Amino acid sequence: MSSSLVPQDVNSDPIIRVEQLVKTYDTGEVPLRALDGVWLDIARGEFVAVMGHSGSGKSTLMNVLGALDRPTEGQYFLEGEAVGEMDVEELADLRNRRIGFIFQSFNLLPRLTALQNVMLPIRYRVENRISDDEREEASIAALESVGLGDRLHHRPNQLSGGQQQRVAIARSLVNQPSLLLADEPTGNLDSKSSEEIMGILQTLNRRGVTIVMVTHESDIANHARRIIHMKDGKIISDGRNGAKHPERAQ
Repeated sequence: MSSSLVPQDVNSDPIIRVEQLVKTYDTGEVPLRALDGVWLDIARGEFVAVMGHSGSGKSTLMNVLGALDRPTEGQYFLEGEAVGEMDVEELADLRNRRIGFIFQSFNLLPRLTALQNVMLPIRYRVENRISDDEREEASIAALESVGLGDRLHHRPNQLSGGQQQRVAIARSLVNQPSLLLADEPTGNLDSKSSEEIMGILQTLNRRGVTIVMVTHESDIANHARRIIHMKDGKIISDGRNGAKHPERAQ
C-alpha cells in the first residue's frame, strides 16, 4: 500500500473537470435545480473541501463526482474520460476501482471483521483480480496505514467511532483509487476523533492522494488546502481567502 502513495506536489493536470454542470430534479410542480451551471477543475494531489448550507448543491456535486448520479446537462471528466458516456457496468467498475468513498455513517458490515470489511472492494473488483493471499496482504497494509494493524479481527461493535472511520478509510484506499471522496467524514465523531481522522486525511494527501471532502464545519474544512463554497447550486467562492469564482463558471 505505502509504495503507491508516493509523496508528490499538486499536479496541474486536472483529475476532475466539470463543465457547465446542471442537475435538475422533478419535484412535481417546480423543477429543483440542484446544480446550476458549475465549472470546476481539481488537480491531481489536491485536498479540496466543499462547503455550503443545506440545499446548496454540495451533496449533489459529490454524488455526480462519485458517479452515483448523472447530471442533467454538462460534462464530467475523470482523468480525461467522459463519465457521462459510460454505461452501467463501466460506472460500477469506476466506483469500485478508481474512486474511494468515506461516509459519515461508516457503512461497515457489522458481522465482518475490520479486515473482512476492507477486503470487500477487492473481492468485487472485475478486472485485475488477485489471489486471496494478495487480497489479504493489501487489506492488512491498508489498515496498518491508518494505525489499525492491531485491530484486524475486531468487528465494528468492538471499535470506537474513530476506529470505525479508520476502517472505512482503509477500505476506501485498498484498491488504490485515483480519487478519494469524503462525505462529512467527521459528522458522527467527537472532537478528538475528528482531529485524528483529519490528520490521517492530511497525511494521505501529502502522500499524493487526491481528496474532495464535503463538510459544513469550518474548522474541519480548514484542514484542506482549498475551500469551495456553494450556494443555490453555484460555486460562489473558491480558495482559502474567499476569492470569487471565475465569472465563466457562472
